[in-house]
Amino acid sequence: MAASSDIPRQRFFAGRLLLALPGIGDANFDHATIAMCSHDEHGALGLDIGRTIVGLGLRELLGNFGIDGSDVPDMPVLRGGPVEPQRGFVLHSADWGGDRMFQIGREWRLSGSLDILKAIAEGRGPSRYAVALGYVGWSAGQLEAEMARHGWFLGAEYTGDLLSDPPETRWSRGFAASGVDARLLAGHSGTA
Repeated sequence: MAASSDIPRQRFFAGRLLLALPGIGDANFDHATIAMCSHDEHGALGLDIGRTIVGLGLRELLGNFGIDGSDVPDMPVLRGGPVEPQRGFVLHSADWGGDRMFQIGREWRLSGSLDILKAIAEGRGPSRYAVALGYVGWSAGQLEAEMARHGWFLGAEYTGDLLSDPPETRWSRGFAASGVDARLLAGHSGTA
């Protein structure tokens, strides 16, 4: 089931989940759970919040920047996407503000500066956050073209409980939030 019926009603998708349909045809996006952060006539940017970088935790990442993270609960760092995998982002709740922060709807922000990592390490950061390296990006019209080919499902707006689920469950939970049982999705279509 594709969400192509949503395309005419809402032109831009920032603040919503974009979920890869089975059989999308690109290993980079198999079971991808993209938190759409920016989308307009110039293109789109999102973070895959459903995959982690194996062996890399937040404390180690903080240490790589010379930030003492010993008091921070360790959590996996997300593989935000295949574009610029060395570039870091923090998707976080709106209760923190700082340099180079981008607003995503009422509840979420995206930050890409060291200020937020320092704030997290010092216990004065946002109450909810996920740290990612890399992102997913589309040029003008590219995402809309991919959606027309039925590779993506436009899910619900992401809410406060988005980051409470383990990353590996966010894909199926994203579908469930839109009333779809992901276990019933087929990776191919038939012919008539």
